[in-house]
Amino acid sequence: MKRIEFHNREKEKQEIRNILDAEPSLITFVYGPINSGKTTLITHLTCELSEEYVVFYINLRTKFLSSYDDFIESLFEMEIATDRTVRDGEETLAELISSATKITGIPITKEFIDYVFKDNKPKNAFSYMIKLFEEVKKSGKQPVLVLDELQKIGDVKVNGPLIYELFNFFIDLTKELHLCHVFAATSDSIFLERVYSEAMLKGRCRYLLVDDFDYETTAAFLKGCGVTDEGARVAWEYCGGKPVCLVEFINCGNREEKTKEMFTFRIGELETQLKLVKELGDEITIGSKRCDVHYEKLVSALKMFVKREEIGMNEVDEVSKRYLVKENILFVDPLTAMIAPQSRLDLLAIREVMEIA
Repeated sequence: MKRIEFHNREKEKQEIRNILDAEPSLITFVYGPINSGKTTLITHLTCELSEEYVVFYINLRTKFLSSYDDFIESLFEMEIATDRTVRDGEETLAELISSATKITGIPITKEFIDYVFKDNKPKNAFSYMIKLFEEVKKSGKQPVLVLDELQKIGDVKVNGPLIYELFNFFIDLTKELHLCHVFAATSDSIFLERVYSEAMLKGRCRYLLVDDFDYETTAAFLKGCGVTDEGARVAWEYCGGKPVCLVEFINCGNREEKTKEMFTFRIGELETQLKLVKELGDEITIGSKRCDVHYEKLVSALKMFVKREEIGMNEVDEVSKRYLVKENILFVDPLTAMIAPQSRLDLLAIREVMEIA
């Protein structure tokens, strides 16, 4: 089995290292199109960090989150006491982090789990996490909290949106207490807009874009995997610099046939999505309002990409924009206020479908 090596994210890695070298002060959003390598970057860098950092990494991708309890359960990893003797809570926390360097989930023992779930209040879980992070600090190490695919909490409510409670807690950890670095990773740019407005994050966060590879990086990556210059040209023509597509390209037998197959498949997906809306209609929820999605407006938005690779965020009606982002067809960059297809493959598929729409 071929092993694809991690490739050329030195710029992004250095930005994260610079953040980690300073005192925690801002929430860091790691964002980018789907499958651009955000999780790979985070996990790779986590493995490279020295033992002075204790990383609590939580990936919500596979979690079913419909309630506060679901979310809290996704955060914590139950530690089962064996033959150790625990005299008080403080010693329990010390034991939990004494040998830790990289952790998946927030470690917790039976002694604390009842308190965390008491009264269905986020502040119970958050106060426990603060005590745990303080214990990490006492041990001479720096806690780092990473929540991947954070958009999964978008519809969870606890006396109002959980988003508000959670990001106020993140502000406490970073800007107020300077206790823990916080990284929130997502490919949902509409979620970023919502968080920014609902959690009052102005001056309290930064953004780190992890984008698809450019052409030079794509060519170098493929060359390192034994792909010819002509093969790299074909891959770029159909796939662009989407890492997941490039890996599939590298691992297949007939590479040119594979790229055309991916292109044809994406066209079919897009045609089907538009056909469903045209024949059956669809709707999305914005805030508390359910809004109808209109086929004609979707086509009008997509036709802008026939001659352009990106458009302004305000050139598309809000319902169509949110729907096309939700369906992973378009990506909004909140820093530049520009909209582009999720990948070059999507751009080419959009242009093909719009030619016959």
